[in-house]
Amino acid sequence: MKSHFDRRGFLKKTSLAALAATLGTEIVFADKLPRKYMPLAFGEKDALKGKNTNMIVQGDRPWNVESPLDLLDDRITPVDKMFIRNNGLIPETIDAKNWTLTIDGESVKAPKTYTLAELKKKFKPYTYQLTLECGGNGRSGYYPPTSGNQWGQGAVHCGQWTGVRLKDILADVGLKSDAVYIGYHGKDIHLSRDPKKEAISRGVPITKAMEDETLIAWQLNGQDIPEFHGFPLRLVIGGWPASVSGKWLSGISVRNKVHDGAKMEGHSYKMPRNPVAPGTEIPTTDEYYRIIESMPVKSMITFPKTGAVIPSGEVLPLRGHAWAGDHAVKKVEVSIDFGSTWQDCKLENPVNRLAWQHWNTQIKFPVKGYYEVWVRATDEKGVSQPMVIPAWNPGGYLNNACERIAVKIS
Repeated sequence: MKSHFDRRGFLKKTSLAALAATLGTEIVFADKLPRKYMPLAFGEKDALKGKNTNMIVQGDRPWNVESPLDLLDDRITPVDKMFIRNNGLIPETIDAKNWTLTIDGESVKAPKTYTLAELKKKFKPYTYQLTLECGGNGRSGYYPPTSGNQWGQGAVHCGQWTGVRLKDILADVGLKSDAVYIGYHGKDIHLSRDPKKEAISRGVPITKAMEDETLIAWQLNGQDIPEFHGFPLRLVIGGWPASVSGKWLSGISVRNKVHDGAKMEGHSYKMPRNPVAPGTEIPTTDEYYRIIESMPVKSMITFPKTGAVIPSGEVLPLRGHAWAGDHAVKKVEVSIDFGSTWQDCKLENPVNRLAWQHWNTQIKFPVKGYYEVWVRATDEKGVSQPMVIPAWNPGGYLNNACERIAVKIS
């Protein structure tokens, strides 16, 4: 295949000229292009015409649905714009009036079962905005491709959840001193329809389970949780992979060891402990893998969508969200010269811990032509998003490279 790059890894002048001719405009800051970087307008179909504005179905058995980033512009994500990631089939019979939650496991003093009505009556309710992001969000950016849904960057949302704190329920049940982990159990149906198999049963360390924001929720955005999102009861844990937020929740097991349920095995939701070469297979043991916990710092541009055409001389307003797993975001910057220079944005504090943060700014472009707007967030620990795709991993997890949009100044 003929390469567009020279020996030093830079786009050839002939390729740049061809791209400019295709766009019908100059590529501003072409001399700032990073090595081996292909501009959006060259690598993505219709990058200057705007992306799809409908929800993107990754699969329907089970349901996996992604949101284009411009649909995530709301401060609190509406239900109809939320990504859906299911591992099994939705329960065929849901009886909310008789729904129960059982707390058991090696590390409880005595198992206890609550009805949904008892949970609402016995414990104080809390409401939090919580960021949930699929561990594989951005998987389509990795090469060679990995198995799993080829998410773009839209498998994330921040809704407003209402329920009771898991820590209050566990205090009521009573824990033994050897409790180290919790695992959830739901009523979703395994794809094989084998009643002895769970579709997914993941968990978190007891310290994460005992955080104030870890909820057993029955409301989303002020209404009953929709069926696709776990009606009538869901475990909601912000800042970690959304797979730990179990839907159609019927049980919590308090463990004296790391939970060993479905999707806790192999390399599911795990990262290599050491870097591996792209395409490499490594043994799926704890010696080689670690469980994904807090999600990495990340940001998105929700306005305008890629493909915006701006009249020369006009100021472009930009906005979006940023989040950083268990941590707060301390800085958001944007660049219009492929990361050579950065401009600070106005960044709001989170509404509560584990909620995403909103940012905005305005940009003036020096001359007519093709630009890319890149956004980069930095968390309170000083960790920033990488400008390029992070190191490849077998599961295609944790791609937090800088998001970018294509813009044409006419």
